[in-house]
Amino acid sequence: MGFDYVRLIDTLETIYSFMIIGYILLSWLPNARESFIGEFLGKLVEPYLSIFRRFIPPIGGMLDISPIVALFALRFVAYGLIGVLDFLIGR
Repeated sequence: MGFDYVRLIDTLETIYSFMIIGYILLSWLPNARESFIGEFLGKLVEPYLSIFRRFIPPIGGMLDISPIVALFALRFVAYGLIGVLDFLIGR
């Protein structure tokens, strides 16, 4: 039994995904992003989401789908990282 990097990567990806979802849900509540939790999540999530917002404009000026693309990309990167580590370690 060695270090289980698959479980670690999957757990970190899940936690960050929930942080993104929580941050997006806060946008539905008035002034929720100005709370301590909103500001904390914003500092952790907004730099990642801003990458996608540069390339994906809101639909109709209001509907921002960049977080959905960001979640798919995060999952893709997590699977890719696991695949690379599997190849390198020879699991």
